[in-house]
Amino acid sequence: MRIGILGTGAMARALGEQWERAGHDVVAGGRTRGGLRAAAEHGTDAVLLAVPYAAVVDVVAGLAGTLAGRVLIDCTNPVGPDFGLLTAGGPAAAERIAAAAPAARVVKAFNLCHESVWRLTPPVFAGRPLAVPLCGDDADALAVVRRLVRDLGCTPLHAGGLDRAGLVEATAALLIRLWVGEGADAQAIAPPLEFAGVSGSAARAGRRSGSS
Repeated sequence: MRIGILGTGAMARALGEQWERAGHDVVAGGRTRGGLRAAAEHGTDAVLLAVPYAAVVDVVAGLAGTLAGRVLIDCTNPVGPDFGLLTAGGPAAAERIAAAAPAARVVKAFNLCHESVWRLTPPVFAGRPLAVPLCGDDADALAVVRRLVRDLGCTPLHAGGLDRAGLVEATAALLIRLWVGEGADAQAIAPPLEFAGVSGSAARAGRRSGSS
């Protein structure tokens, strides 16, 4: 695939380097509008949005024409002081991004982990590959992002449409507070599937939905 990355920070480098190892053609751009536009134009298959949340709407709005029809992957987190959610009470970050570039096909993904996790080859813990929730409304765009998730050695999970992206963003805010603010093992808050009150048939259906 041809992947453009808007941003040159730690997340951009970590994901970009892994996708390059998987054989994709990756170009990242940042700081100048020309650099961002060149990266967006390169991303004919997908564009990763990896700039600070405070800048995302302006960046996307300025590139709305270039991003039209493209798969736009939002890995940003609208987390502010004291780990609060900056979008509380309003549209999710992913929804604001979609509104700024209405012809782009936005998918929320890759926002739950620190960049150091994406540098692992692969991110597998206690024999279990990392699961990556995806939110989006375009089936073809979701298929592209599922492939990119698998190319990292991870498992894609269907988390619903873009209207559920706010739940994933709120989860990130909670996890960041627990990890950074409390030094807690946040992974321990969720029991294994067999103890989650989910029937075997429902669990199998969920796994099929996430891997499709």
